[in-house]
Amino acid sequence: MEKHEVLADVDRASTSSTTQSVMKKLPEVTLIFWIMKIAATTLGETAGDLFAQTLKLGYFLTTIALFAVFVVTLVVQLRSSHYNPFFYWTVILSTSMAGTTMSDFMNRDASSKYLSGGAKALGWGPQGLGLGYPAGAAILISILLSIFLVWKLSGMTFQIRDIVSFRAEALFWAAILVSNTLGTSMGDFLSDSSGLGYAGGALLVTGVLTVLAVLMKVPAVPNVLLFWIAFVLTRPLGATAGDFLTKPVAKGGLDLGTAGSSAVLLAVLFGLMAYAHVRERRASAARTAGRERVSRRAD
Repeated sequence: MEKHEVLADVDRASTSSTTQSVMKKLPEVTLIFWIMKIAATTLGETAGDLFAQTLKLGYFLTTIALFAVFVVTLVVQLRSSHYNPFFYWTVILSTSMAGTTMSDFMNRDASSKYLSGGAKALGWGPQGLGLGYPAGAAILISILLSIFLVWKLSGMTFQIRDIVSFRAEALFWAAILVSNTLGTSMGDFLSDSSGLGYAGGALLVTGVLTVLAVLMKVPAVPNVLLFWIAFVLTRPLGATAGDFLTKPVAKGGLDLGTAGSSAVLLAVLFGLMAYAHVRERRASAARTAGRERVSRRAD
């Protein structure tokens, strides 16, 4: 093979590697990914309840405010040219907070069952649609399946590591927002209405997630399907964990309060973000060094 052909092959490999490095917008799905997901969704539950219930802003106003926060964080993420752990996990957190109050607004009403501290109302505007958990979940499942249908018909990949286009990432975040809202409904149903309580609901979801982890070793079961099921189910795990931390002891919780629990979880999540940021910088430096070595060998 002539020298110019070797250089052409190296140039193509280098260009492909550079493009993948620049366009990579989403993280690798590893154990630390799932730990951060559960931490973010638990914080989303406690922070959403902090604004809506503890501060008595209500589900309606809080949903509008947190949805606006979601839009801002999403724009920052979409405009980024590469994967940034702080951008990515801030969007995950904002979808978790918005999903908490969106679910509560859909499923709950102004009855005393959902109001604490003797409050008769929460904030301005409608107190909730009162659809109930089954109806709310059915609506959210329908919306989520519609997003996946559009995604499938678009011909774009469901593999998280291969999502590099703007349209694919927009569909990804739409699915994330709806799945986090659906997961909140499932978590509240397990905690409040199923009779399992907070600890029982968390144990049930953990058991199902363990089964999914085992199924990942089965070639016949698509890992993409397992990922999205796990992504939805880690939200009720976070919701039940958040309720367990904040609810009164009489209701089976630890009564740590929404403010204290949110502060601790925020510190944990930011620590994990910093760790992920350091890992990504090291991986990026290793990729750059590898391309330089290839270039020197070609010369």
